[in-house]
Amino acid sequence: MRPILILITGLTLAGCGADGEPVQPTARTNVNISPNGVSAAANMRIGQGPLSVNLGVAL
Repeated sequence: MRPILILITGLTLAGCGADGEPVQPTARTNVNISPNGVSAAANMRIGQGPLSVNLGVAL
């Protein structure tokens, strides 16, 4: 749990511009309906130059 909190804190600082210019995050959500049920997924990406960080969740 602690590494996840550290990662989220770092992404928040990078996103708000505390270390320079703000980085615009992108987000994507998917909802699929099939005969087997409903599934959902969310993905957030923050990137600048060659560095990119993705965080995804699927339900």
